Amino acid sequence: MLAFRSPLVGESPAIQNIFNTIEKVSQTDSTVLITGESGTGKELVARAIHDNSPRASRPMVIVNCGAIPAELLEAELFGHMKGAFTGATQTRQGRFELAHGGTLFLDEVAELPLNLQVKLLRVLQTRQFEPVGSSKTIEVDVRIIAATNRDLDDAVAKKEFREDLYYRLNVIPLKIPSLRERKSDIEMLVKHFIAQFNEVTGHSVEPPSGQILDALMAYDWPGNIRELENLMERLVILKGQGTVDLGDLPHRIFQKYAEGRPPGDGALSEWEFPRMVLPNTGVDLKAIVAAFENHLVDQALARTSGNKNRASELLQMNRTTLVEKLRKRGMIISLKGLKDGELVEAEALPSEQN
Repeated sequence: MLAFRSPLVGESPAIQNIFNTIEKVSQTDSTVLITGESGTGKELVARAIHDNSPRASRPMVIVNCGAIPAELLEAELFGHMKGAFTGATQTRQGRFELAHGGTLFLDEVAELPLNLQVKLLRVLQTRQFEPVGSSKTIEVDVRIIAATNRDLDDAVAKKEFREDLYYRLNVIPLKIPSLRERKSDIEMLVKHFIAQFNEVTGHSVEPPSGQILDALMAYDWPGNIRELENLMERLVILKGQGTVDLGDLPHRIFQKYAEGRPPGDGALSEWEFPRMVLPNTGVDLKAIVAAFENHLVDQALARTSGNKNRASELLQMNRTTLVEKLRKRGMIISLKGLKDGELVEAEALPSEQN
């Protein structure tokens, strides 16, 4: 086998445990049951197991059991003969047969109807099945990897999932940690996704650091890796180039960060002046004051989801003054549209929704 490779990113102990397990189980044909919240990367784990196995040169076939209508799922899995049912105009191979010699990944396996759970159990036991409308038995050599975000113990207790199938699938259990359980990986993931989307779009956005990274770390990420990836794609597309500001973050993320800050004395709200020692060589005071001002403006915009009226109230300045400051920073764009039949021009933040 080639050196272990994986599309997964991270260095935390939690993800390293996953890497170690993948490396071990990939060399076997044992059935693996991957569990974890939505967006944690269960399909990537399945892909890593397949790609590091002796079956890597053969296909990995993916079936999302929750995305295919129940009445069509049996034919999708096992294939069907011409005329087996209305609409079956030709004989078609099923996913099991297509995965012969390779791996079949059953995603959202808990969504399988009970009648199909019985048939799946038989295939796991005998590696044999009959296509819909056929009496011919087909034998397959397939490695099964299943995944679900549901608690299968609970589903078994509620008679929603067969206990015998559960034990047959759960030979090697592999639980993927949520992103909040591996927050030390966030910085690495952010850099990975920013670089990925910069390459795709041709943009040149710098990976966030400092308070922006602190804000990302403070958030709980209910959508896990998928949510983080989607946010990085959004930031790269909307920002285009330069450094991410607090004002670029969604309100839900900034708000979580702000709630974790110590309360101030009222005069400075939640923020303190930076404690900077004046160097012997002096400083560019104008640049430092401008940077601190921009920092507060970005926070006000983030807290108000880009609403300039409310942001100017938080900053105790006129709205026109705030707009002028944003224009000088290139953060205002012109929007043209029709009003009362005439073409008019307005100004807005690129991400402003109101």
